[in-house]
Amino acid sequence: MSAHRIHIAGTDVTFAAALGDNLLRAGLRAGLGLPYECNAGGCGSCKFELVHGEVTQLWSEAPGLSAKDRQRGRRLACQCIAKSDCEIKIRPSDAFVARVLPHRFDATYLGCVAVTADIREFRFQSAQPARFAPGQYALVTLPDATQARAYSMSNQPNDEGVWAFMVRRVPGGQVSPQLFDALQPGSKVSIDGPLGFAHWREDSPRGVVCIAGGSGIAPVLSIANAVARSAAAVPLWLFYGGRTQADIPQFGSWLHDSARVQVHAALSADTGEASAWKGPRGFIHEVVAQSLPGEHADHEYYLAGPPPMIETTVRMLIVERKVPASQIHYDRFF
Repeated sequence: MSAHRIHIAGTDVTFAAALGDNLLRAGLRAGLGLPYECNAGGCGSCKFELVHGEVTQLWSEAPGLSAKDRQRGRRLACQCIAKSDCEIKIRPSDAFVARVLPHRFDATYLGCVAVTADIREFRFQSAQPARFAPGQYALVTLPDATQARAYSMSNQPNDEGVWAFMVRRVPGGQVSPQLFDALQPGSKVSIDGPLGFAHWREDSPRGVVCIAGGSGIAPVLSIANAVARSAAAVPLWLFYGGRTQADIPQFGSWLHDSARVQVHAALSADTGEASAWKGPRGFIHEVVAQSLPGEHADHEYYLAGPPPMIETTVRMLIVERKVPASQIHYDRFF
């Protein structure tokens, strides 16, 4: 048997889950709008109930499930692999239908270039065109690794099949040291994607505001460059926060049309009197509040970076600046 059949209770919908594929991504590959965000067991968006059948739970202690969820027998679709045909209770929604169906494929490592002191852009070559929406992410599995990592694409969709990811080195991390220190050009990796919903809404007439910190620079660069290359005559801002000056990229090297983008970078920790930094200081949400002209509700926002930065920025936009939540886009990662 090459696949198990998964039936959604209360509907006539059935999809195939290939052996080894988790229920979430099997459903997404079938074009279904199964709810999700992080794909890693942290957010809890893909909860379901198992009516019939057997599944293997990859991470039974995933924080996306509460104690009450476990008492009620709930599971996470991103952490379950079918061991038999199954019937599940889950609520698909058109809002979660993928623009480009995700698929798994092998890619060859081409090399990397430095972005900041601890961020590099890693580039991979696939045999098929790289199809994704600017702002999306993919799951990358390194050779001999058992766990995938979610990384956002920093480049543009292309026919050449090039996938680029900006990754921050995490001291003591399980994956980034392999990327930075062990992966050699020519090595094969597995990529699964595209995924995520914090992609550019090109049909929106509103101005575009990209806000990022750390390796969140990847998806907002992809979005900013897509907007700059398009015929969309909308204002375009990019706000980026780092702790020290070494954390700030040379944006002119990464923006296809730097004159088209209004860039504001800020430092939150480098307060030495001898610093040559002449730009703003403080947290990036404060810089957005102070520097973005006009009514904040007139723009579409794309956020990427550390969870505390995302939470603080979203709170500022919604509570203080009265921006509708529907105009704020970000993917929660764990």
